[in-house]
Amino acid sequence: MRDKYIPYGRQWIDEDDIKAVVEVLKSDYLTTGPKIKEFEDEFAHYVGAKYAVAVSNGTAALHAACFAAGIDTGDEVITSAMTFAASANCVLYQGGRPVFADIDSNTYNIDPQEIKKNITDKTKAVIPVHYTGQPCDMKEIQQIARENNLIVIEDAAHALGAIYKGEKIGNCKYSDMAIFSFHPVKHITTGEGGMITTNNKDLYDKLIQFRSHGITKKQEKYINQYQGPWYHEQQLLGFNYRMTDIQAALGISQLKKIDMFVQRRRETAEIYKRELCGIDWIKLPYQKDDRESSWHLYVIQVDEEKLGKSRREVFEYLRDKGLGVQVHYIPVYWHPYYERLGYEKGLCSRVEGIYEQIISLPLFAKLDKQGIDFVITVLNNYIKSGVLR
Repeated sequence: MRDKYIPYGRQWIDEDDIKAVVEVLKSDYLTTGPKIKEFEDEFAHYVGAKYAVAVSNGTAALHAACFAAGIDTGDEVITSAMTFAASANCVLYQGGRPVFADIDSNTYNIDPQEIKKNITDKTKAVIPVHYTGQPCDMKEIQQIARENNLIVIEDAAHALGAIYKGEKIGNCKYSDMAIFSFHPVKHITTGEGGMITTNNKDLYDKLIQFRSHGITKKQEKYINQYQGPWYHEQQLLGFNYRMTDIQAALGISQLKKIDMFVQRRRETAEIYKRELCGIDWIKLPYQKDDRESSWHLYVIQVDEEKLGKSRREVFEYLRDKGLGVQVHYIPVYWHPYYERLGYEKGLCSRVEGIYEQIISLPLFAKLDKQGIDFVITVLNNYIKSGVLR
C-alpha cells in the first residue's frame, strides 16, 4: 500500500481565503453583487487590460469569447489539437468548425506557419493555446491575423502570470480577447470560474450581456419603449454564465497571492530541470528566451527507444509509486465525438507523435521540498528499481 500520494495539481487555500468567503456568506449578496466587479477590476489591473468579465468557468469564457467574436454557422476557427477539448468545443457551440493546426515540436504551442496553411475564405478567428503556461508566438500570430482579418482569442487557461516580451499574458496587446480558468489545479482558484479580458468596449458589452441570458437593464440600450423601473430586455440568446460573489471573494483573495504562487511554480520547475537533466530517457520542457512560463504543467517526454520501455509502463509505475501523474492531452480530434464529425487521425503529426510520449509531473504552488524530492527520487529510482531487468 502506498504511504504517500502527490497529485499533479492542487489548490492553495489559507485562512485569508476562508475569511473572505465567510464575509460574503454573512453579507446581503451571494451572487450578482459588488464582489464581481471588484474581482474584475483587480484582475484587469493585474494583467494590464482595460476590461475583464467574470464567468462561471473557463469553458464559459471560451464560449462567450466566440459569441462576442461573431463566430457563426459555417465559420472556421483555427486552434491547437494539443489542448483540452473546450478550446475547440466553444467553436462548435456557435455552429462553427474547429480547424486543427499542428504545433512547434519544441514548445508544443501552435505553429504560426501551420496557422497560415490552414486559412481559408471561411476562417473567422484563431484560438492560440498557451500550453502549460508558456506563451505562444503572439506577435507573429497577430500579424497573420491582421493580414487575413481574423479575430484572435488567447486561450490563457494555463497562463495566468506568464510573461511575453516583458508584459503579462492577458493584456490583449496581441489579441482581441484572452480567457482564463480558475479550476482548482490552475494558478488561482474560485472553485470553478473563468475570466475574459479585452481592450475593446464593444466586445466587453457583448460579453457582459451574453453571460446573463442576453438581458440588458441599461435604459439607453433598450430597443422597445421603457416601461418603468422594473423593465429589462432580452435582446439576444445568452446563457446564465454568471460567477457568484462567493467565488469572486475567493478570487480576490487568491489574486493577492498570485505572484507568490507563480514564483513557487517557477522554482519547482527549475529544481526539476536541474535534478532531472541527467536522466537520458527524459526530454525536459523547452522555454523560449523572450517569454516566462507560469508553469501550469511540467511536461516531460519519455524516450522509449533509449529506455526500452513504453510511456504507459513508466506512467503506471509512477502512479503505483504515489505520483499522480497525468497526460495532457489526448489530441482533441481523437475523441469519439470528433471522429463522428468526420475528423481523422493524421491531421497533426507532431501533436500525435508528442502525445504518445508525454507525462505531466506534479507541479503546484503548495508542493513543498519534501514532495519535490519524492518526485525526483521516484524518477531516479526507476531504473534502479529493477523494472528494466
